[in-house]
Amino acid sequence: MKLLATVILAAGKGTRMKSAQPKVLHPLCGQPLITYPVRLARQLGSTTTVLVVGHGAEAVEEALATENVGFALQAEQLGTGHALLCAQPALADFSGTLLLLCGDVPLLRAATIAQLLDYHHRQGASVTVLTATLENPHGYGRVVREGDEVVAIVEEKDATPEIRTLREINTGIYCFEAPFVFTALSQVGCNNAQGEYYLTDVLALARSAGKKVCALAAADGDEAMGINDRVQLASADGLLRLRINQQHQRAGVTIVDPAATYIEPGVAIGADSIIHPGVHLRGTTQIAGHCSVEPGAMITDSILGERVQIKAGSIVEASEIGVGCNIGPMAHLRAGTVLLGDNKIGNFVETKKARFGRKSQASHLTYIGDAEVGERVNFGCGTITCNYDGVNKFQTTIGDDVFVGSDTQFIAPVTIGRGSLIAAGSTITKDVPADALALSRTEQRVIEGWAAKKRKKQQK
Repeated sequence: MKLLATVILAAGKGTRMKSAQPKVLHPLCGQPLITYPVRLARQLGSTTTVLVVGHGAEAVEEALATENVGFALQAEQLGTGHALLCAQPALADFSGTLLLLCGDVPLLRAATIAQLLDYHHRQGASVTVLTATLENPHGYGRVVREGDEVVAIVEEKDATPEIRTLREINTGIYCFEAPFVFTALSQVGCNNAQGEYYLTDVLALARSAGKKVCALAAADGDEAMGINDRVQLASADGLLRLRINQQHQRAGVTIVDPAATYIEPGVAIGADSIIHPGVHLRGTTQIAGHCSVEPGAMITDSILGERVQIKAGSIVEASEIGVGCNIGPMAHLRAGTVLLGDNKIGNFVETKKARFGRKSQASHLTYIGDAEVGERVNFGCGTITCNYDGVNKFQTTIGDDVFVGSDTQFIAPVTIGRGSLIAAGSTITKDVPADALALSRTEQRVIEGWAAKKRKKQQK
């Protein structure tokens, strides 16, 4: 098998995005556009991947710092041919098949490009272009064929009226044989309507050298969609989202309304889970089987065990939720929350860096932060761990089987012994031993007739 190297063109400014941010860093289903071709190259077994960067080069390089790719600078954007030539120094010793991808074409499937590579090798071609047939090909370069071979690719601005009637377009995705492609590029000129060095001119040079130039049509033209503005970005997001949702559905997940469900590529969901409309599942979230995520919930970088129910409007961030937990509605689990199982975190409860033992619960209107909570602990309504003094955070530790009455404040650092009871309305500033009752209330006073006297005075 021939070696495979990949060059990804990502130097353009993306003027039509109307953005200070480089086009290839705009998010698609939660990930920058550029990550899609980069990971595609890795899936295909590319031994070397080089990004040609230009506008916002520093930001693009920073975004891909962990992706093990090289970079080539196209300081002045002089066309696609010039862009590929900028990658030549990084591939000076490479001999094999060079795959050219575009940083703003994110919907390509690995199977499609694997088919393109296989076709390229079987045909013994020096150049093979991936094409697509569109109902409205306006703006794209047209593919002119003689049978299986490509005679030319003519850009829209250079096309005759007859050529503009053709519906097979150039996707900008190519297989080239290297080092031939770089030899040919050194001969390309810029005598065209845009004054640029067209990559498509390599095809004519290959044919004149007696080499084979082929084209393979993509079965699904949507895969070749390029992103030039925010309208196209939204369209691509919808297509990719539907693809992701259908993969989960085929794997046994019920998605009530796929068009209104937002699941990012890195999410895993177990069979027989139900995802309701308006849900956002982000990052590296993993959801086990038999879970239910109700409308409006947002879950990011979190792990859910089996039989977890996330009720409507809840937010879960960087948390671990054990088997059989019940969350919400309108709960907020912040980073560092760990629920060991069969826990209830109810409506308008917020947790942060809190670890709950099995069967502990906070049913409503409660904040538990920087806390270690044992098993079978019950927090009454309005409980607060006062963990921050304006400078430092402090820990609250609560043992097993503690009952916390409503409207309790724990002034951390404080430790509550197992089996103890905290009376409602208490402010706990000192450690409480096991099996104790702790309360801190001012003595109630009742002044009979006081309210009647006040009303009489107001009437006068």
